[in-house]
Formats: sequence, structure tokens, C-alpha cells
Amino acid sequence: MSDKKEEKKDYSASNIQVLEGLEAVRKRPAMYIGDVGVRGLHHLVYEVVDNSIDEALAGYCDDIKVVIHKDNSISVKDNGRGIPVEMHEKEGKSALEVVMTVLHAGGKFDKDTYKVSGGLHGVGVSCVNALSTDLKAEVHKNGKVYQQEYKIGVPQYDVKEVGTTDERGTIVTFWPDASIFETTEYNYDTLSTRLRELAFLNKGIKLSITDERELDDDGNPISDNFFSEDGLKEFVQFLDETREQLIPDVIYMDGEKNDVPVEVALTYNNSYAENIHSYVNNINTHEGGTHLAGFRRGLTRTLKKYADESGMLSKLKFDISGDDFREGLTAVVSVKVAEPQFEGQTKTKLGNKEVIGAVDQAVGEMLTNYLEEHPKEAKVIVQKVIIAAQARHAARKAREMVQRKNVMSGSGLPGKLADCSEKDPAQCEIYLVEGDSAGGTAKQGRDRKFQAIMPLRGKILNVEKAMQHKIFENEEIKNIYTALGVKLGTEEDSKALDVSKLRYHKIIIMCDADVDGSHIETLILTFFFRHMKELVEGGNIYIATPPLYLVKKGNQSLYCWSDEERDRAIADMKGAGKESSVGVQRYKGLGEMNAEQLWSTTMDPEYRTLRQVNIESAAEADRIFSMLMGDEVPPRREFIEKNAKYAKVDV
Repeated sequence: MSDKKEEKKDYSASNIQVLEGLEAVRKRPAMYIGDVGVRGLHHLVYEVVDNSIDEALAGYCDDIKVVIHKDNSISVKDNGRGIPVEMHEKEGKSALEVVMTVLHAGGKFDKDTYKVSGGLHGVGVSCVNALSTDLKAEVHKNGKVYQQEYKIGVPQYDVKEVGTTDERGTIVTFWPDASIFETTEYNYDTLSTRLRELAFLNKGIKLSITDERELDDDGNPISDNFFSEDGLKEFVQFLDETREQLIPDVIYMDGEKNDVPVEVALTYNNSYAENIHSYVNNINTHEGGTHLAGFRRGLTRTLKKYADESGMLSKLKFDISGDDFREGLTAVVSVKVAEPQFEGQTKTKLGNKEVIGAVDQAVGEMLTNYLEEHPKEAKVIVQKVIIAAQARHAARKAREMVQRKNVMSGSGLPGKLADCSEKDPAQCEIYLVEGDSAGGTAKQGRDRKFQAIMPLRGKILNVEKAMQHKIFENEEIKNIYTALGVKLGTEEDSKALDVSKLRYHKIIIMCDADVDGSHIETLILTFFFRHMKELVEGGNIYIATPPLYLVKKGNQSLYCWSDEERDRAIADMKGAGKESSVGVQRYKGLGEMNAEQLWSTTMDPEYRTLRQVNIESAAEADRIFSMLMGDEVPPRREFIEKNAKYAKVDV
């Protein structure tokens, strides 16, 4: 027996599993593409498109086409130089095969080929090949067409010549592996949003997407074409199209500072939100980093200097903070860095120190020139800053009230909160429930050990159109802060949120399945997106999905979450050819269900469906929230009509 025990403990070289090449990708796909859910699936397309963008950045490509085929396979075609096909000296096989089958083998690792390259993980198309059941690479080069096909990353034959051509470029077609991914169905809007973003970030490049699965009124596949002549300038106009502008211009610069290419665009609107979107090599750095720090420093320094010299601050009895200069600001900052160093939880925070000074200098020069040449607009901006400072001063008292309420122990919790007994936040969840009656039902139906209930009275404040002190004075919002146990930012950076004392790791929004319920859901989501973004990015926010129907026949009953499920249930209960009466109850409000029904359909972790809220594109989420919650009616109506069939908020 003792020998066997020793054997178990033994840990030698034979225990180390060496994963050859692409096997590693299939064994641990999330390490390479983030996850194996919807996000990872779409990331495959981005990896292939990034290769084409690299060709464009190097000056050899200006047209990239993405096609979603009927079977959910994807083709990406560009008019670049075409992946090299000649023999690779070291590997002893075609360079195309090396690029498609060896990790980290692309041209982006050769600084002579690409000075700067996009893509976050840098694993390129070989990773896509490993996670596809089939992939076909076609290269148009030197008047000839070359081709190679793969199954799960394994070449099916040597690269061969299959025809002649007068085009040049690369076409990659792949079929994602259903045994790896939770779903293999591509979302057209997700892909088109990213392609639009890439068009803004890389001016002068044509990008298009076609979806052969869906036809328009003329019987043609739906498609979109994206092209931007003015880059970030157009991006800012697009983001702000539903907001009321404070100045008529977009302030813009594009140039190189300290060998770092910097492109910046900004404008001011009459909202109270700050919307800065930052990118490095086309990657959305939603955790910020040195380029964002440089932007803020340059903006604050230059505007403060101008405001001081103009004499407009002389009557102000307190100092202006960095936050005041960013209220109502929409900006996009994009830098290209040869060797980016990424930090942060999701590796989307830029760490390169040299970038701070480059962006600071670029923003300073750009703003100084603009303010000198546009004295009227400069005055409007400074007045906006002064009003923001006065509002912040008024908000300080309201913020202190929330903080004071928060630091109290148990007794400081809102009276309406029915707390849970579990003290470990990782095990706890809180339901934000619309109305007292539904809140009462939820309190009766819940599991008191780990589920807390917080009823919200009426529609919470629309934070998109409210000044900061109004937000902190709002009773329902104060109660949410207090119940969650999070702390507001300091006065210097009121946008920051301290979530170290977060009392529940699952925050679940539970509203009625009707128009009013959807509105309240969107108001709450807007509040979280604007004021507790850390919780959205941390994956803490969920939406409950109560059933829409109860279909009954005799003793049989079935809950249904969609019209399709309802129709199927009715057909099943009627049976083949038999006419019998089937009752259908439409649930509009949570209060229509008793406590047991609410538990079994919507709150029981064994059977419920929770939709996690995540931000695929921060810029697109920002635009949608400002449009849904702003004053402009036509774009809101158009958005609702287009998305009504999905009956959900997808950000």
C-alpha cells in the first residue's frame, strides 16, 4: 500500500503534458480567444479581419469583405498582397501553411513587414484554423490562385495552384467547431458594429458585410458598407448624432508625436455624461491606460490655462476639478504602438509609459489652436465647465449623504430591503424588483438564505438627462447604492466606484414583461452603465426572464417564454388532428404569479434563465443609451421598431 501512495505523489517530467502546436488551442480555447461563448465565436472573425487590416495599415489593402454564409460559415476577402506561398526555409513547407498552422508565425512578428499590427491576442489565423472543423485559404498572387484546405487545423494537401487570376489578395473561409463553441450562430449586428468601428479607426479603407441568411425586400442578402474619409471626426459625429451639440465643430488632430501615431477627436454636448473611448492598434481599451491618462492631462491642463487667462473663473469661490472639464464631452483617442504592453484584468489597459507624453502634447497643441481660433466656442466650453463645477459642489453634499448612509452598519440599510442571511457576497444575489406588490411576491417566493429583494417604487430617474446632485438626491438611487454597499468616487474622480465592499455578486433586474417593464429595465440599465460601469464590466448585472405565457389543458400546464414556444405547446397539447380547448394565460406583470410560480419559473437557480449584461462595444452601448434616453424621438422609434422582435436589451 505504501508503494502505491508514493507512486501517487510522484511528479516527474512524464507528468508534464506537452501540447503540440494547435492542440493547445483546442484544449484551452479561452486562453487564446477569451471564451467559447458568443464573444469568442465572433472573435474568430476579428482575428481574420485583423490580418487584412494589418495589410491596410502597411499600405497594401483598401477593401475588406466579410460574408456570413447560410450555414453560418464565414468568408473574409481582402485585396492585399496575399499571404506568401513560397517555401519557408526553416519550416520546409509553404509559408501559407506555416501561417495557417503554427501559432505566432504571422508577418506581424517581423518588424520589417508590419510596423504596427492590430489584434489583442496576437495568435492570428492559426488559432481560427484550430477551432474550425474546416477552413479554406485561397491566395491570389502573381496572376495565379493558390489553395489549401484544413480540418481542425490539419492540412488536407500541400498548397496547390488551382487557377489564374487578375486579382490579388487572400480569401479565408471557415466553419466554427460546434464541439468547442456554445453556439455557432453569428450575429450580424455584432459583426457590422465592429466593422463600422474599424472603418472609423482606419480612414480610407472600405469594409463590407453581407448576410446570406437573411434577404431584404428585393430578395437580396442584407448588407452594409462602411467607409470613413475623416476617421475619428466622423466617429464622434456618429456617437453624438442624438445629442444636442454645445459647439458646432469636432476638434480633431491626426499626427505623430515622439514616434507615436496619435489621432484624437472631441466635441461637447449639453448632456452631463463623459464619453471617452480609447483604442490602441484598433483594440478598444475599455480599462483605459496611459493614452487615456495623457488625453485627460492634456485636456485639463490646456482648458484650465485658457479659462484662467480669460478671467472667467474669477468669481468662482472654489477650485475646478478634472471632472468638470469632461462633463458633456464625447471623445475618441486612438494610438498606434509598435509593441503595446497590456495590463489590467482583461488585458485591455495600455501600460506603455511613452504614450502619456505623446497624447498629452498632441491634445494640448490641438486644443490651444482651436481655442485661440474660436473664441466664441471657447467661451461656451468654459461656461459649461463652470456650471459643471457648481453642480459638483452642490452634488458633494448629496454624495456625502449617500456615503454617510453607506458606512452605517445593518441599521443603515434601506427599510424596503429584505436581506438574505448568507454573508459571503459571492454566494449572494439581490433582485431589483419593479413595484411593491411584485416585491412582496418575490419576498415570499425567494430562498432567504442567499436571495435579497429590493422593491423599487415607480420609474427610477432617467440619469441620462439629470445633473449629478439630482441623481444622488433621488431616493431609489440612494437606496440602490446603500443596499449594494458600493462607495462613490472621490470628488476628484467621481466616476470611479469602489466595489470592494459589494454585498452581492449577482444583481438581478426583475421587471414586468410589458412595455412599462421594458422601460424601467432600460432606465435601471442606463443608471448602471453610466454610474456603476465597473459592475457591468465585472459581469455582475443580470436580467431575469419571467415567462410570458402559461398554456393549460386539463391537468397539463406548461410555461412559455416566447410566442414560438406558446404555439408549439398549444399544438402539442391539442395533439395530431384532435380538436380540444387549450387555455392560454398571458403574464404581463410579476404580480399575476403567486410566490411559488415566481420561484419555480424565474428565481430558482435550477430552472431559471438569467441573461448576463455585457458590453461588446462600449462606443455602441454609449450611442444606444443616449438615443434611447435622450430627447430625439425619430431615432428611438426606428431603433425600437427594428429591435422589437428581439424583445431584449443587448448591449
